[in-house]
Amino acid sequence: MATPEKLLVLYTGGTIGMQMSEAGLAPASGFEARMRAQQAEENPAELPNWIFRELLPLIDSANMTQTHWLAIRETIVEAVEADGCDAVLVLHGTDTLAYSAAAMSFLLLGLNVPVVFTGSMQPAGVPNGDAWPNLFGALRALHQGVAPGVHLYFNGQLMHGARCAKLRSDAFDAFQVLQRSRQAERAASIDAAIEYRQVRQPVSLAVLPLYPGVQAVQVRALVASGAQALLLECYGSGTGPAGDAEFITALREAHEQGVVLAAISQCMQGHVEFGVYAAGSRLAEAGLVSCGGMTREAALGKLFALLGAGLAQDEVERWLALDLCGEMAD
Repeated sequence: MATPEKLLVLYTGGTIGMQMSEAGLAPASGFEARMRAQQAEENPAELPNWIFRELLPLIDSANMTQTHWLAIRETIVEAVEADGCDAVLVLHGTDTLAYSAAAMSFLLLGLNVPVVFTGSMQPAGVPNGDAWPNLFGALRALHQGVAPGVHLYFNGQLMHGARCAKLRSDAFDAFQVLQRSRQAERAASIDAAIEYRQVRQPVSLAVLPLYPGVQAVQVRALVASGAQALLLECYGSGTGPAGDAEFITALREAHEQGVVLAAISQCMQGHVEFGVYAAGSRLAEAGLVSCGGMTREAALGKLFALLGAGLAQDEVERWLALDLCGEMAD
């Protein structure tokens, strides 16, 4: 956890660099100059040397897609392997910040540098806002030494990139680590098929929150849309409408067609453990794989990284059940 000698600041857009336009706040170029001007008012001894790059087009993170994730990954890998950067700070909008941090946690497996994501609830320059404290707080943390892997820095807290969620939309402490994990089997090693050098392609993912009245028709519609994986947000410790034979049949048919079926808990402090209730066991028998205590953000990012690498259904299911970077256990 040494002080970085050459750090990349990668600006993707988001509230932190927005300026007023005719249509309202929008991402704006020229943020490097504003950042360097602000740095003159900070203590330079507490900050690492950095270079700056914009990922164009700059976007509001509500428009984030898998294609943007792949571009972020490619830029980070190039900065490390070709440009000699030994740390990365990603400036990102807050709406999908936790999703991107989780996705990078799996797209950058094995990359031996720290990658920190941050953003802000208010644009830089707002009096008493959180933009500069978050940005320079993240730089100070990196200067002091951050372990390799993906992290999220917000409101003075350095958090695990695959364990966070945005819980508030109107306060500076918007992000928290969800304490959902229990003991999980850790992967003995990271195979070349899923480490950071592996090229990925966009994939089709779908999420189905379970609710009283959910039916087989919803499952079949998502499968018919071309979904390669279906993430079910189950009740409690992993239960669902096991008494609905048609619903269970639809899940089983989807699995037989090659669709990966993954399960997380709807509970903010929940953990999927299928064997606790018979209703959960029926879901497992239909082909669902437990994602343990993973958040929605982590489960989707992990599914994308695995399916995007071109792995077969059984291989995706095998890796999905293993802890790869601390997403399932402390």
